[in-house]
Amino acid sequence: MEEIIQKVKNLSVGFKSQKGDEISILKNITTNIKKGETVGIVGESGSGKSTLALAMMGYVKQGLYTMEGECVFNSSNLLNMSNRELEKIRGRKIAMIPQNAGQSLTPNLKIGYQIDEALKLHTNLNKNERDKKISELLNKVRLPSPETIALRYPHELSGGQQQRVAVGMALAGNPDLLLLDEPTTGLDVTTQAHVLELLNFIAKDTGTSMVYVSHDLGAIAQVSDRIIVMYSGEIVLEGPARDILKKPIHPYTYGLLKSIPKLSLAGLPDSMPGSQPQPGAKTKGCSFYDRCNLAEDKCKKNSPNLEYVGEFKTRVRCFNYKKLIEQKSEKQSNIKRNEKNIKINEILNLTDVSISYAKQKLLDQILNKITDTNPTVKDINIDINKGETIALVGESGSGKSTILKSIAGLLRTKEGNIKFDQDRVLSNDLKKRNSSDLRAIQLIFQNPDESLNPNHTVEEILAQPLKLYFGLSGEELKNNIIELLEKVRLGKFYMARYPRQLSGGEKQRVAVARAFAAKPDIILCDEVTSALDVSVQAAVLNLLQKLKEDFGTTYIFVSHDLAVVRAISDRVAVLYQGRLCEIGPSKNVYKFPSHPYTEVLLGAVLEPDPDIKPKLVAEDIVEDKPPEKGCCFQGRCPRFLGDKCKNETPPWQIGDNGNAIRCHINIKDLEKKQNGN
Repeated sequence: MEEIIQKVKNLSVGFKSQKGDEISILKNITTNIKKGETVGIVGESGSGKSTLALAMMGYVKQGLYTMEGECVFNSSNLLNMSNRELEKIRGRKIAMIPQNAGQSLTPNLKIGYQIDEALKLHTNLNKNERDKKISELLNKVRLPSPETIALRYPHELSGGQQQRVAVGMALAGNPDLLLLDEPTTGLDVTTQAHVLELLNFIAKDTGTSMVYVSHDLGAIAQVSDRIIVMYSGEIVLEGPARDILKKPIHPYTYGLLKSIPKLSLAGLPDSMPGSQPQPGAKTKGCSFYDRCNLAEDKCKKNSPNLEYVGEFKTRVRCFNYKKLIEQKSEKQSNIKRNEKNIKINEILNLTDVSISYAKQKLLDQILNKITDTNPTVKDINIDINKGETIALVGESGSGKSTILKSIAGLLRTKEGNIKFDQDRVLSNDLKKRNSSDLRAIQLIFQNPDESLNPNHTVEEILAQPLKLYFGLSGEELKNNIIELLEKVRLGKFYMARYPRQLSGGEKQRVAVARAFAAKPDIILCDEVTSALDVSVQAAVLNLLQKLKEDFGTTYIFVSHDLAVVRAISDRVAVLYQGRLCEIGPSKNVYKFPSHPYTEVLLGAVLEPDPDIKPKLVAEDIVEDKPPEKGCCFQGRCPRFLGDKCKNETPPWQIGDNGNAIRCHINIKDLEKKQNGN
């Protein structure tokens, strides 16, 4: 019989309303964690994933309390233990890896010192033994030159390296259980794939049990032995990862999987309607009733129990799960976009654009020039046509957001011009741009929490651009605000709400509405879906596409999620270290990636299928800056040609499929290989 290291039994966690009503966040959760297994917990924001993970280490957030149940670890109920008793378990027996390692590492302390602190706290090793253990831990998480890494500060490491340090610190006490709360959400595609490979290695090497919390089903598929699907504070489906992902027998899980864009499919994913009920909402029957296409009258009146099916490996909370069992497997058919041939009608042109973050010397400031022989972004030439969506893709530090900021006027260009509407050169200085140019180019930020004024209502937020650019007031202003809200599928009811009263998806819709309020020609989208659940992401992507078709707007879309880019883009520009590597029609870049870096990116994409593993063909190396000469990708290229790549700037080549690449490898040879010749 497999050893169980933690038992969660009949656990309910909640809070009391101002009226004194008990409101549940977690509802009667029962599950076990076995020794050596990795359990994935998935669900939309607000489903209770993180609350459950924190309870597993004996922590209940301030304002919440344990209504009933227990979390038993080594025969002790963690939820009844004192802080002094829990200190002996946390770090030593149960450790946690947070979402953002950069925020959990102390910025002014060296990495080695911080790991040493963890070792002093959770082990009885002496100084020499601890020094040896620091190198051993950094080696275990596959960081190069442990002695050098130990002497660095957190800001001197990349996001992926910081996350590896966090893993190493969590392993310092040799824990039996490792809790991971969205540990790869903010990482780019290649870094994420390498970190997940590391976690799989650690699970096998140490036998540590892991609980992995995420809304990213691609990541969950790569690490999990078993999956728990949560909805509205309840477990609605639990079972082996392959069964859950290959044949989901709960309509909610089925809907989540249909909401995920796929690399192999062009077009937009299905958008699951509605949202889960808010805590405290009075609902009878199944909590998923309002969003379920299998719902019947009994679902509205009665709440289904969590029952075993099959060979007692899977549990499901649904009256109609047999309909999904009997249903034949169907291929996902993404919603087709109106892929009209974009006419050559240039609206924006970047010519020889270079951007530098180098500090100006006093004389350069006086002469108003930037001296930098190796700028952050260099020689970018892109022409963008009216009504198209062009995506800028690449790893963190590739210059995607830098280019967007420069187009928006938030960053000065070192060299080159940005022309708008074929003949007008946009000023480098945002303050010198006229009202027409400011209105024509709008920016939607990644995090709406940072771009929406928390002290303004939705009405006040949307009124600002309407007043500024069109001088609207009174009834006309109000009618325009209502029309905008209806366009983004919110409605009049939201006018009086503040951002804090909205969900993440609703806030992003308000940000989209504010951008469209200016009736812009171009909208710059900077990672606008990266922090959203897959269901909300699908809804926002469908919304953006519908608004584009209605208004003929041009999008410049920045993302490190290549499946999202595949769903919405007409053309793709691939960037590495601020240099353009490949550009071409989206369908061709994805079907026939020609540049080695594009192959690296596409190979690392995670699919929500445990049988499809990422292809990690390039090393997980972070380069501080581009090389002074030769190809920008020479340090990681799996097809490195030697001195030619080191010393000679690669030429631009255009293939028969419409892709243009900057590479020494002959594009005709690549196309022959792709075509099987």
